[in-house]
Amino acid sequence: MTTVGILGGGQLARMLALAGLPLGLKFLVLDPSAESCAGQCAPLQVGGFDDEAALAEFASKVDVVTFDFENVPASSAQWLAERVPVYPNPRALGVAQDRLSEKTLFRELGIPVPAFATIDSREDLDVALVEIGTPCILKTRRFGYDGKGQFRIKSPADAQAAWDALGAQASTVGLILEGFVAFDREVSVVAVRGRDGEFKAFPLTQNWHVDGVLSASLAPAQASPAVQAQAIDYARRVAEAIDYVGVFALELFCQGETLLANEMAPRVHNSGHWTIEGAEVSQFEAHLRAVLGLPLGALAMRGHACMLNWLGEMPDADGVLSQPGGHWHDYGKSPRAGRKVGHATLRADTPQALSSVVAAAGEALSRQAQVQPVVAVLSGV
Repeated sequence: MTTVGILGGGQLARMLALAGLPLGLKFLVLDPSAESCAGQCAPLQVGGFDDEAALAEFASKVDVVTFDFENVPASSAQWLAERVPVYPNPRALGVAQDRLSEKTLFRELGIPVPAFATIDSREDLDVALVEIGTPCILKTRRFGYDGKGQFRIKSPADAQAAWDALGAQASTVGLILEGFVAFDREVSVVAVRGRDGEFKAFPLTQNWHVDGVLSASLAPAQASPAVQAQAIDYARRVAEAIDYVGVFALELFCQGETLLANEMAPRVHNSGHWTIEGAEVSQFEAHLRAVLGLPLGALAMRGHACMLNWLGEMPDADGVLSQPGGHWHDYGKSPRAGRKVGHATLRADTPQALSSVVAAAGEALSRQAQVQPVVAVLSGV
């Protein structure tokens, strides 16, 4: 029986383990915390990602290694890759960990990106503000996710406040200034590439964020065939350039029919959670198939789907489970402000039916503000 090692023990590792059980797979999760929620579904080894002894024990017990999140040290991934197959490869992980490397790769591949500049000093920030203009966003190059490590600069007068907030990290994780994009909507491509180079993608997904954290996703996105094709082509370029194996997400800003790349996530992704009930093969099963060298299977949708993210604490499940096509996912985490604790997926055969179901769920949960933009798109408003 094949044992899959997962670095990171959050909800993504948990859902990977749940998807792998029907495939006859065993799992071992490595995470620094004994409270990691994946430990409720798979054996958990408690240890640091940079602890060589822990890594050696982990490697001795698994047949292949993958990731739950992208901030595992690339050096640890490389150490493991010299002893056991690791997918995605350490180079792919390293590129995605650094916003500068990521943006540079996109540009080299002919994928449009917002204007950006490396910021190593307060003087660099002043120069870049003149070149890029405002509004813009100062970000850490590494370890930023869900809106963390960012400061929005609305005018040059905000420069000092931005530097006060993030400047100390210029010499450690690095900083990057990115031009603000007045986008019409945010979309993502969740794609998968196999060990043999086979590439497939799920339909384009439209996303809504609140304070930098995903709030809702709708699939398929309301986008023209040309935009759909362009997004998937960009994802393919990235995957082939870094010899990627597994599932990843490419996040994009959409301005009319133009797409600009925001960032990539080298792992299964929040905006692909709808695939568990909404696709023939979920992103989690597709990832496992890819890293094990199995056929990727069909990624076709089952109708239309909406995913709603739960932060802080779980609402009442009845509001979703009472709806036709309602599915509930509790990550087994203790409540905490801003923490991703679960999600729900609502699925229907037509946009009209999904609109009604999403609206009813929002009302039952008193989450009308969260579902309103989804309902507006489905209703053609």
